[in-house]
Amino acid sequence: MTLTIISLISILIGIIGANITGIIFKKYAFGLTANTIAGVFGSVFFVKIFSKFGLDPKLIVQPGTINYFLLIIYFSVSLLGGAIATILSFKLKSKY
Repeated sequence: MTLTIISLISILIGIIGANITGIIFKKYAFGLTANTIAGVFGSVFFVKIFSKFGLDPKLIVQPGTINYFLLIIYFSVSLLGGAIATILSFKLKSKY
């Protein structure tokens, strides 16, 4: 149950990162729906990449303890993934 909650919060943080990127940098604003979609895909993609290097919810939640340092890194990767996906989708749109 805890692993699922961590994953869902991670996706939510990716959505927040994508929408904040759209708010701060007006150039990359696609609207709420498009930035949300970019945030979901960017968050999931970056978390999956970093899970190959060992950053996994199973590693964060050990029996009886939570590694808060890894949890913060996991959420930061998700936030960054959402922001980068928004920027990359803008560059892809402007290219074609």
